[in-house]
Amino acid sequence: MIDTRHERPLWKWILMFVGSTFLAMFGYGLLQGIFLLTDEAGLPFLLIIPSIIYLGLYALFVRWFEKRWPTDLPLRRLIPHTLLGLLVGFAFMVMTVSTITAMGCADEYWNNFSWPEQFWALMLFLMVAVGEEVMSRGVIFRLIDERWGTWVALIVSALIFGFGHISNDNSSWWASLAIAIEAGLLLGAAYKWSGNLWVPIGIHWAWNYTQSNIFGLAVSGNEMESHALTTIVDGPDIITGGAFGPEASIITVILGIVVTLVLLSNCRR
Repeated sequence: MIDTRHERPLWKWILMFVGSTFLAMFGYGLLQGIFLLTDEAGLPFLLIIPSIIYLGLYALFVRWFEKRWPTDLPLRRLIPHTLLGLLVGFAFMVMTVSTITAMGCADEYWNNFSWPEQFWALMLFLMVAVGEEVMSRGVIFRLIDERWGTWVALIVSALIFGFGHISNDNSSWWASLAIAIEAGLLLGAAYKWSGNLWVPIGIHWAWNYTQSNIFGLAVSGNEMESHALTTIVDGPDIITGGAFGPEASIITVILGIVVTLVLLSNCRR
């Protein structure tokens, strides 16, 4: 079958973009509700189900409305590319916190934590990663990329992703812009580089979990009670990120730009 996506009239593309984004947001809200229901059921192993359901709905949506199966969910790359993303996300956050610590703006101490709460947080951040990556990269980035090109897709999707956090606790215009630059661009570049959602999902998942449940730092203004380390920050907010967390740190922004450029340079090759 001939691919006619680029031949759609602009008004049809706008309808597709707005409708797809709305449905992705609506589905993400339902995803969170299902997660809470499975948590209340007292069966921890069920917590992974909402993420699987959301990925399945995304695949069916593309099949029904775009008349094709999504190429960005290749099952043969599920394990290796998710693991690659987890490694990148973990290493990125370790490097970020280590740099802030080396500058004398943070100290880490061992903390007692609950394994059940750690598993719950792991599944929570998987749901967040799946929901936000399908919406931000699978829908917004992909549709803009197909119509207007990669650079427009990178900038627009990053800004939408970053300023989607403006209403979070302790957020600010700088914090939202920082997320757009360090995470929005990086995750978009990871999606373009890999050609699938598994790598950005893995990065997003490990990033949040490492930041919150290993180092005990706020993730986009939100804190978790159980964490392996307690990190005490003491320094300028521009370095530590303040109450919003290291995502509002200039260190994270610089590292994010570096990783983004590396990924984009490999895309071009």
